[in-house]
Amino acid sequence: MIYKEEIARQYQLIQDEITAGLELLDGTATFEQELWEREGGGGGRTRIMQNGNIIEKGGVNFSAVHGELPDAIKKAFKVEDNNFFATGISIVIHPNHPLVPIIHMNIRYFEIDENTRWFGGGIDLTPHYVFDEDSQFFHNYLKNVCDEFGETFYTKFKTWADDYFYIKHRNETRGIGGIFYDRLSPESSGISWQEVFEFSKAVGRSFIPIYSELVNRNRAKEFTQQQKQWQYQRRSRYVEFNLVYDAGTKFGLETNGRIESILMSLPPQANWVYDFKAEEGSEEKKTLGLLKKGIDWV
Repeated sequence: MIYKEEIARQYQLIQDEITAGLELLDGTATFEQELWEREGGGGGRTRIMQNGNIIEKGGVNFSAVHGELPDAIKKAFKVEDNNFFATGISIVIHPNHPLVPIIHMNIRYFEIDENTRWFGGGIDLTPHYVFDEDSQFFHNYLKNVCDEFGETFYTKFKTWADDYFYIKHRNETRGIGGIFYDRLSPESSGISWQEVFEFSKAVGRSFIPIYSELVNRNRAKEFTQQQKQWQYQRRSRYVEFNLVYDAGTKFGLETNGRIESILMSLPPQANWVYDFKAEEGSEEKKTLGLLKKGIDWV
């Protein structure tokens, strides 16, 4: 039997590991921490880094909240009980370098009672410019993590990510996907509760080795002002997805979550250019052509 208190404790440890790893990766900036309490029950630790050597804005947030579910959430989850417990880590990193990708990770646990509980989460990459070798490294790393727990996990969760991180009104994916899963339990996964928990932790601990490799591959490359402007335009798509479609944003707002923590995923600057058309044969055009579902990167 695993208990919600132990899950929250382990998630806090992973938050500590990730913030330490990101400070080492950035080299100059440190995280500022804000402890907060949620009206209605629980609270969290918001950690934000800004204006670093490579990280322009990054958030690594932990929360463990409880209380009564709003009617809209009860209807969406198809449950009758009012009381809930939810804990998790949510990470979004916006680099200042257009050749270094945006990355997002979330691991979470939700419980209403002993019979209604599950894990969720995932990790996905949003490059401003899609590089084949980086994309292959990212997906192969995630496949190796998934394969330790279930031979169908990567294929299933990769498809789920393609479908979830999709900007319908733009007819494009937010980035190159990754893995995404929800309501993971012994019944849905074929493994035990302890193994599902171990998988959740393994996804969390994949963050630092993955992002360190991707940052260090690209951080020393020179870039142009045109590439910087393209970065701002790609950030605008990130904003659109998070405000229109993201389930975590909706859940946080519906359950009276802390606004600054919920919206920490937004970049410090984004530009909207009217009716932008990428030039044929350009790197921007190539990237747009790879923002689609179903690409096999492994």
